Amino acid sequence: AVRAPESEVLPLLTDGVDIAAVNGPDSVVLSGDEQAVVALAGRWKHKRLAVSHAFHSHLMDPMLEAFRAVAETLTYHPARLPIAGQPESVDAEYWVRHVREAVRFHDATEQLRADGVGTFLEIGPDGVLSAMVDGVPLLRSGRSDIRTLLNAVAHGFVEGAAVDWRAFFAGTGAVRVDLPTYAFQHQRFWPRASGWTGSVTAIGMGATDHPLLSAATSLASGEAVLFTGRVSIETHPWLADHTISGTVLLPGAAMVELAVRAGDQVGCELVEELTLEA
Repeated sequence: AVRAPESEVLPLLTDGVDIAAVNGPDSVVLSGDEQAVVALAGRWKHKRLAVSHAFHSHLMDPMLEAFRAVAETLTYHPARLPIAGQPESVDAEYWVRHVREAVRFHDATEQLRADGVGTFLEIGPDGVLSAMVDGVPLLRSGRSDIRTLLNAVAHGFVEGAAVDWRAFFAGTGAVRVDLPTYAFQHQRFWPRASGWTGSVTAIGMGATDHPLLSAATSLASGEAVLFTGRVSIETHPWLADHTISGTVLLPGAAMVELAVRAGDQVGCELVEELTLEA
């Protein structure tokens, strides 16, 4: 998977390399002979994908005839749900092309946007494609299926998707209630912080001597270290200089600094990858 537009990759394709997928305006997947693919991918920021075969490349050619013979034994019907980019009729040859040619996910999503689609749900085992279209995954690897599904439904509703709440809550005993007809009375009842008056060592933690991470402690399992700190515009006034759309945000550089300092504490000297989801 390389971070580059298709128009930039196409002129540089060499023997043994095919474009397997066009997932976004600057996201292309290369497939084919291993050495040739690795050599070409080195031109851009890239990531090697864990797949069993060089799908959507010339290396699939030897199996196409056998695949076509099986596909021709099946009976095909029109799709019940409209599929962006799919022809009106689907036959065995369509599926043969599906194995060999590039997956043009980006083209399909652009067509949907042109048709007025604004909310995308990913129905699959993870959220890889959602990230490419600012969509919502219904499942996430390593996370609670129920919680992820509920989050997706809520997010879709906020984005304007029509949710059948009666069906959603069927059998739960939930009922609709009327909201107050007057404006909400906004009063804050947060406790006032009295300030820190002790040493972190008194509660079994160790000081890190860092302006953002103030303390660290090893977890009982012995396999992890927990870091803690307090960051606010009261304790770090310089944060007010980093305002995006009226909201004060902790800069990405500070996130990197947190990761680097945590790594130093446990003997890890390199941050290979850092993803900020929100």
